[in-house]
Amino acid sequence: MNIHEYQAKQLLARHGVAVPAGEPCKTVDEARAVAEKLFAAGHTLIVIKSQIHAGGRGKGTFTHGFQGGVKLAKSVDEAVNFASNMLGKTLVTKQTGPEGRVVQTILIAAAETIKKEFYLAVLLDRANSRPLIMASTEGGVEIEEVAAHTPEKIVREHVDPAVGLMPYQARKIAAALGLKGDLFNQACKLITGVYKASWESDAAMVEINPLCIVEGPGGKEAIMAVDAKIGLDDNALYRHADIQAMRDLAEESPLEVEASKYSLNYIKLDGNIACLVNGAGLAMSTMDIIKHYGGDPANFLDVGGGASKDQVAAAFRIILSDASVKGILVNIFGGIMDCNVIATGIVEAVRETGLKLPLVVRLEGNNVAAGKKTLAESGLTIISGDSMADAAQKVVKATRAA
Repeated sequence: MNIHEYQAKQLLARHGVAVPAGEPCKTVDEARAVAEKLFAAGHTLIVIKSQIHAGGRGKGTFTHGFQGGVKLAKSVDEAVNFASNMLGKTLVTKQTGPEGRVVQTILIAAAETIKKEFYLAVLLDRANSRPLIMASTEGGVEIEEVAAHTPEKIVREHVDPAVGLMPYQARKIAAALGLKGDLFNQACKLITGVYKASWESDAAMVEINPLCIVEGPGGKEAIMAVDAKIGLDDNALYRHADIQAMRDLAEESPLEVEASKYSLNYIKLDGNIACLVNGAGLAMSTMDIIKHYGGDPANFLDVGGGASKDQVAAAFRIILSDASVKGILVNIFGGIMDCNVIATGIVEAVRETGLKLPLVVRLEGNNVAAGKKTLAESGLTIISGDSMADAAQKVVKATRAA
């Protein structure tokens, strides 16, 4: 699960990480009140940031012609103008696609003078089964570019999950960033806080880019998380009701939200051949073989190892809610799964939805004979696939014919 930048900063602040003063706003009146508060506190420049789950906001364009989803304002009136042009409007960036995303919330925060930018992240190194802290003096740019062109500027520090981040490791990272004196001490505290936020939130990734040395209203330098991105492990959300409440369904595909209600793993794609499969590996193989025979998968849909008839029926409804779908391939290997349960669910779903699209079904494994008998005796137009290759070729051919 992804959360917005303002939510990530709230989560970091709970663990002692310094972030710029600011508040999220959902209305123009709220934006005016926050802007007035920040200017009254002595800040001479504030930033207005569109909150959507996509990168490239600053270079994005709103569909009504307004340029940029991140703006700097020197006055309350200027901030209000920017807020008016963002809230409720559709922002298109490289990552949103041409349809864009509607901005429901903006973040208004102090924009202190930035003296130096760094990069800091906590990730999971799956090869070592340990958290990995990455830091670099090259902040404000994509870390992939730094890794490709100047990899020596990336500092890596693994953390033993049994003991957590040790103080000497935080000092080692701060020293590698060239920080000294009070900034060194601030950085040690911040790095420790970022790690704690990641570990205690079961985060898959915490990225601060840029981490900055800023000059505040009084001229005092401080190190702050000026931007923040946090991705959370969905499987651990049951332990974090407060974080789960941060989920913004408006930022997710409606079909994916509906699928999650039935514990189905669904991801919409751009093709026209829908897939209904049990097991993530088999689902990916199914998409590959459809592509191999010249088709385009419309989705990734894993019903899991023990799907019920109701889940299969729900999966069909979700698939048919996608207007781009012109054919369906069901590919089931019954290990734990009973093929006859799947077959019964397919028959009920086809009858319930009045399916007119080509449907190819390949069943193999546990109780497959009963499953194939159920399909054959249903009286429905269902094309049988003898193997993955056979099923893929048949669904591609039938979809083209349709």
